[in-house]
Amino acid sequence: MPSLKRKEYEDLLEPLEEELVAMARWARHTGARICVVFEGRDTAGKGGAIRAVSQRLNPRQCRIVALSKPSEAEMTQWYFQRYTPYLPAAGEIVLFDRSWYNRAGVEQVMGFTEQSRVDQFLTEAPVFERMLVDDGILLFKYWLTTDQANQEERLAERLEDPLKRWKLSPIDLAAREKYAAYTDAREKMLRATHTEHAPWTLVDFNDQKRGRLTLIRDLLDRLPDTHIEPPALEFPDLGHAPMTETYSVIEPIDDFPID
Repeated sequence: MPSLKRKEYEDLLEPLEEELVAMARWARHTGARICVVFEGRDTAGKGGAIRAVSQRLNPRQCRIVALSKPSEAEMTQWYFQRYTPYLPAAGEIVLFDRSWYNRAGVEQVMGFTEQSRVDQFLTEAPVFERMLVDDGILLFKYWLTTDQANQEERLAERLEDPLKRWKLSPIDLAAREKYAAYTDAREKMLRATHTEHAPWTLVDFNDQKRGRLTLIRDLLDRLPDTHIEPPALEFPDLGHAPMTETYSVIEPIDDFPID
């Protein structure tokens, strides 16, 4: 299947963005709490998918959570404790760029934690998620898939592109040799945590643009009818000619030069 061209992608994305804005209005009106987990291999496209969901939404309502490695204090806490402060309040949408599933993924594969802790997590995660869902949180879990050939191409692109170099870390490079291990860890995770109350959804992100559209369409389709008319606002005539800016203290800096 040919990759989507940017113009075609943008044309297909625009009506979905309108639905996402309606979703946010509905959440604010009803007090719904929406939590979306984005997981997947390095380079799968989590950041781009999160931007596609959030870029038209009010950042005060839609929050992105991307936690760094745990502090020494956090490592002594109940594992899920560091994530609970970021869960949505009424009317909020929270997008997790990686989540509590770090324990079943990178921590396990890269040897950052003991296997007994992984096993404990796989037992406790469905219980934790049951508590979230029973309390009314709308929880969606997405795993973004990509073949190793595409992962290699994207890693190489990050190495060469100065605008993407910050995305590349020694852990990313070390993970290149662990593709099969990540597959095994994912399958074990799915067997333990793909539940009726908090199911996983796998989305093909070999074509990232098509993957974003697929994910957004699925997310919107799994919500109730979110159509709520925006509140009516009056926009009376200004009553005078529009005014221009005036300055008495300092002037604006020179415009960016364009040849």
